[in-house]
Amino acid sequence: MSQPPTIGARAAQRNYTEQNLSDHVATVATEIGRTDNKASLLLAFNGAVIAGLLGAAGMQLPRLCLAVGGLAVMTLGASAVLLLLVVLPRLSGTDRASFPYWARCDSQQIHAEMRDDRRPERIRVLSQIVLRKYQDLQRAIYLSLAGAALIGIDVLVLIATSLTGR
Repeated sequence: MSQPPTIGARAAQRNYTEQNLSDHVATVATEIGRTDNKASLLLAFNGAVIAGLLGAAGMQLPRLCLAVGGLAVMTLGASAVLLLLVVLPRLSGTDRASFPYWARCDSQQIHAEMRDDRRPERIRVLSQIVLRKYQDLQRAIYLSLAGAALIGIDVLVLIATSLTGR
């Protein structure tokens, strides 16, 4: 026969919803900062590599090297555009859960809105923002890797042409 749960056992089965909601709002908000930091670092890296490639464009290089280098610059440029989209602020404020929405409310509207628990909606909105940022960040990384591969090919072409004397 099973015994009914004791008071201690019932307390151990308490509802963690309140704590989980608060924790997840904080976690998702932190992820936005993480994506922005990663994007900023990659943007600086891509900018430095593009500057280096453009500086080398004025040198006497074989046409194939210039063509492959041009492709690398375009690929890294596309990556930079995606990285700029990652750090682009989302300011529509139509979601009733972000600061652009609150900025358009007066004090009485904010007070009225605070009567409801908006954490689930805030988690959803922030998660959508984070997901979009991470997807763009991932695409930008793939483009940066493709640009790096093109630079590697460019170096091999330059070595091969210098060895053949053409």
